[in-house]
Amino acid sequence: MNRSQPLVLGIESSCDETGVGIVRGTTLLTNTVSSSMDEHVRFGGVIPEIASRAHLDAFVPTLRQALADADVTLEDVDALAVTSGPGLAGALMVGVCAAKALAVATGKPLYAINHLVAHVGVGLLDGNPDGGAAAGRVAGRSAGAASGLAAGLGHARRLPENLGALLVSGGHTEILKINSITSDVQLLGSTIDDAAGEAYDKVARILGLGYPGGPAIDKLARNGNPKAIRFPRGLSQPKYMGTAEEPGKHRYDWSFSGLKTAVARCVEQFEARGEEVPVADIAAAFQEAVVDVITSKAVLACREHGIKDVLLGGGVAANSRLRELTGQRCASAGIKLHVPPLDLCTDNGAMVAALGAQLVMAGIGPSGIRFAPDSSMPVTAVSLPAFGG
Repeated sequence: MNRSQPLVLGIESSCDETGVGIVRGTTLLTNTVSSSMDEHVRFGGVIPEIASRAHLDAFVPTLRQALADADVTLEDVDALAVTSGPGLAGALMVGVCAAKALAVATGKPLYAINHLVAHVGVGLLDGNPDGGAAAGRVAGRSAGAASGLAAGLGHARRLPENLGALLVSGGHTEILKINSITSDVQLLGSTIDDAAGEAYDKVARILGLGYPGGPAIDKLARNGNPKAIRFPRGLSQPKYMGTAEEPGKHRYDWSFSGLKTAVARCVEQFEARGEEVPVADIAAAFQEAVVDVITSKAVLACREHGIKDVLLGGGVAANSRLRELTGQRCASAGIKLHVPPLDLCTDNGAMVAALGAQLVMAGIGPSGIRFAPDSSMPVTAVSLPAFGG
């Protein structure tokens, strides 16, 4: 196996995207994604069984397209990597079983890796050797690739010291400290109920905006007044925050379920009075509440843990206000913010391959084929060791 510049194929199936990515070392060769989002629209959210069946239908075509785009064969690949958790159990099972089948058929080593840590590993990708965009397709259309070190975190193919990661998506909201991308990741804070993206979807349903809710609210909020209504910022009271010397239980944690309820009660009050619901103002005020509490707590965690660089990832990283306020507050705190290209912020196979390549280059052994997917895999488990290892 080539351990200095390994050719790694990564498979992602934790939610509603079937992703296959291929990297050579830190160079992205292809990022091919098939999304089943359209199949979930009428339900107002991701239906696990539908997502799992969509993965079954999409995997082989997505794999073939990725290999063709990268101009490689399975025989050329040095190692395979697959998301083993966290995520939807059935969806994970499809990707894991496919990866195990490929490992058995080809004899290639297989790495079972953590979905959340993979979002950080994608920051090391630096594009094609010729400087062009790496090949990629998302739901049938072209997708941009990492545009070198300006977009990623990599410098001399290493992550900076004192690195943090803020991951905000439909299923996750976490702030991490990355001591070692391959072996030592610390969870500083997370949501204790709904993820931020989940709250967007639920509020969009309340406001009649459809699914997915994030883009709809982001667009509508630009025409609203974020100060028109003051919605609560969960877990921001002193009893939860504590102090730097005596931290409260939820100093770096978030809660969005109460915010969702506050929006619902607000809409009900307007309707009960027979008044027109100011949808744009509610959307703007809701978004401001989410972004305000996410960024304030994330920056606080970074400052109190000596974090000087932070990666913003996850599907909600596409939100214009989140990117704007995170950039402003990081700059004020002397923290350098890194945001990968949007197609690499959302779930994809390239991030899985990127972390897999880091594990290979670090000399960490593969997971074998006797592991099981873990829908609640802790972020502290970067990869799974071989069974009995």
